Amino acid sequence: MTRITLVQGDITDQQVDVVVNAANSSLLGGGGVDGAIHRRGGPEILADCRRLRASHYGKGLPTGRAVATTAGRLPARWVVHTVGPVYSAADYEGRAGLLASCYRESLGVAVELGARTVAFPAISAGIFGWPMEDAARIALTAVTGAEAGRGVLEEVRFVLFDGAAYETFERIWRELG
Repeated sequence: MTRITLVQGDITDQQVDVVVNAANSSLLGGGGVDGAIHRRGGPEILADCRRLRASHYGKGLPTGRAVATTAGRLPARWVVHTVGPVYSAADYEGRAGLLASCYRESLGVAVELGARTVAFPAISAGIFGWPMEDAARIALTAVTGAEAGRGVLEEVRFVLFDGAAYETFERIWRELG
């Protein structure tokens, strides 16, 4: 049975097999979690991302999909990059499905890599504007409902940067039972 844990902290400090990056579609770094992972992980991650862009992802990684690279200097084995959707109330259903897909696809890639432990940020809940409460509900529901990883993954960890995000995830986790 996969254990779900919540921690407040820095995702770049997590000693896990896979750190999930809330990437932008270019795969070439950016702000927020993406920038932090690229800065701390070093040039090896960017080099892998450039190889991906030169081969399979010339137009960038589509929203809701996931792909792996080295973790470079991070205390993890791999980084799984996924592109979350920008929040829009006008297209909520479609974008909520894409956000859930980020979690499911990332777990699938992690399992293919042979990972036992995975750390997620709150995808799309930063600069992409997704309301934290809804982002937490989608994330926790997607991870607990995902077929990928059942019986394989030991731990899925949500790493929340601040106290407000942690408290929101913790409350939603209790509500979901």
